[in-house]
Amino acid sequence: MIPRVRRITAVCALGATLAACGTAGTPGGARPAPARPPVSASPSAARPPVLAPGPGGLTPVFEHGPRTLGKTVALTFDADMTADQGPRAAAGEHFDNPDLIGALHALKVPATVFMTGRWAEQYPVEARSLGHDPQFEIANHSYSHYAFTENCYGLPTVSADRMRADVERAYTSLRRAGVPNPLPYFRFPGGCYDRQALRALSGLGVTAVQWDVVSGDAFATDADAVARQVLEGVKPGSVVVMHCTHSAAPTTPEVVRTVVPELRKRGYRFVKVSELIGETGRHR
Repeated sequence: MIPRVRRITAVCALGATLAACGTAGTPGGARPAPARPPVSASPSAARPPVLAPGPGGLTPVFEHGPRTLGKTVALTFDADMTADQGPRAAAGEHFDNPDLIGALHALKVPATVFMTGRWAEQYPVEARSLGHDPQFEIANHSYSHYAFTENCYGLPTVSADRMRADVERAYTSLRRAGVPNPLPYFRFPGGCYDRQALRALSGLGVTAVQWDVVSGDAFATDADAVARQVLEGVKPGSVVVMHCTHSAAPTTPEVVRTVVPELRKRGYRFVKVSELIGETGRHR
């Protein structure tokens, strides 16, 4: 979950358009078997674009697409759920948001969902539906939303020697839930990362995806204020971070219904993150 004010924890910059949980957080949990590579080996599946590794082989970090190739914008939604929130979900708390998905469908907006493995386990029918829906693409948001650095909004942390296993476990959970081809994109919980985290994930073949526009929908109660923040922040190539968790971001469907028509009036075209990353790779 991203608070209303963006936390900046990156310690390395990777260029103009590059800034850059038994999970790792389950004490005593057995190490899960390595997951299959993030990208399906099926010859019929087109390989999603990724960025080249950064200096020293560090995991590359993507914040936004090119500013000069037309008015494109990517809406991204974090499906957050920690392992210890299972009882709350069982008691009826909604960590999903069907109204949001309905709004995106009605507006015909493509989107990228960064899904935790724990969310996929709690909502396998929804995970499978999104994974098979061409309007959406599904990427990795860790297994149980534990932080990859210290002091990240009070989240429990994953030790450096468990970070890679945590990402692999998330991919396993996504596939078991029925997501056929989760993308080789990873979003750090809370957006918190450092060189140690980037180094720990090197070799996985993933691109870490951040953002340049914070919606402020987390724990917000004023949809108009959130919509204004998005509209004021969007530029060509922007990546907007929002949430697919009704209990912690209840205004998001209303925000989407306001923001999408307005940005279209301004000439913006909505794309998935994979398109922006592809454009960035071609124009570096």
